[in-house]
Amino acid sequence: MSDTLELAKDLISRKSITPEDEGCQALMCARLEAIGFNCEELKFGEVSNFWARKGTDGPVLAFAGHTDVVPTGPESNWQSPPFEPTIKDGILYGRGAADMKGSLAAMVTACERFINQHPDHKGSIAFLITSDEEGPAKDGTVKVIEHLEARGEKIDMCLVGEPTSTSKVGDVIKNGRRGSLGCTLTVHGQQGHVAYPHLADNPVHRFAPAMAELTSEVWDEGNEFFPATTFQISNINAGTGATNVIPGDLEIIFNFRFSTEVTDEQLRQRTEAILNKHDLKYSIDWALSGQPFLTPKGELVDAMKTAIKMVCGYETELSTSGGTSDGRFIAPTGSQVVELGPLNATIHKLDECVSIEELDQLSAIYEEIVNNLLT
Repeated sequence: MSDTLELAKDLISRKSITPEDEGCQALMCARLEAIGFNCEELKFGEVSNFWARKGTDGPVLAFAGHTDVVPTGPESNWQSPPFEPTIKDGILYGRGAADMKGSLAAMVTACERFINQHPDHKGSIAFLITSDEEGPAKDGTVKVIEHLEARGEKIDMCLVGEPTSTSKVGDVIKNGRRGSLGCTLTVHGQQGHVAYPHLADNPVHRFAPAMAELTSEVWDEGNEFFPATTFQISNINAGTGATNVIPGDLEIIFNFRFSTEVTDEQLRQRTEAILNKHDLKYSIDWALSGQPFLTPKGELVDAMKTAIKMVCGYETELSTSGGTSDGRFIAPTGSQVVELGPLNATIHKLDECVSIEELDQLSAIYEEIVNNLLT
């Protein structure tokens, strides 16, 4: 059993459903302190975080990730217990195997090997780890970054271990992410009897033309790095449940995933202009969960592409697709941010898993990235 597999199994066996950590971070810190890292526990609210650093000079290359996992769903539907790491046909099963305890194990073992070979490496290696990525993400990475910024400590390059690969490890890396703007819209009408619609005002009927316009609007065309901005309604709710009552209010929840071609303020203004055009009475509550960010080709991207080519023998693809990640809190500080992790096919699913061979490959890629940047 490789060191990476052994550590991944140890981490998976800890039931760290968000925002719980269940000792994962203490385990990681013990391994990192043994190779010269200074580990700083940072508790915000109920969330466990830590910042670890080896070295005092720049550049600072940080590994970022999370120890929390999503709930399992009915455990009886899993082939094996989700928190009892199980190996079958070269595959490691367990909640967090891909998202992202496998990455965390690969990061730690990569640094152990690198520091053993290069104890006096240039620059600094750091770890920024939270247990609040799968939850509200209010007391995790964002708070650690605020803490570091307040004391003038900067990350120059950051490698986030989110599962980015599609068919084989390292075939895709994320050098950016789209922004996410959510909204809860309430269209106000007047409740009444369906037999007397002239005495009521149906907000569902009123909103229908506006919904058609919102869903057909072209918000932008995207660019060479980002696909076009998308608008998606995720929930609509109205009525009392009775068939003979016109609802008084209609609640719509929707989300924009947006590129760098448009700002969140422009999206708000354009949305409200459409609502006003249709003479709706409404209240609206916007929630920005992340701005888009992009790390163009440069030192970090080049180091990662070179490492993947050396370890795996193939070229990688740059992508900005998918959901948000904690990279959205790190990129605004000026850091280069790129994400690389195992296959994402089973994340958040029953029987989440990762290939043992690819887990060891990932650790080798991480080691080679550090070697490319800090020797």
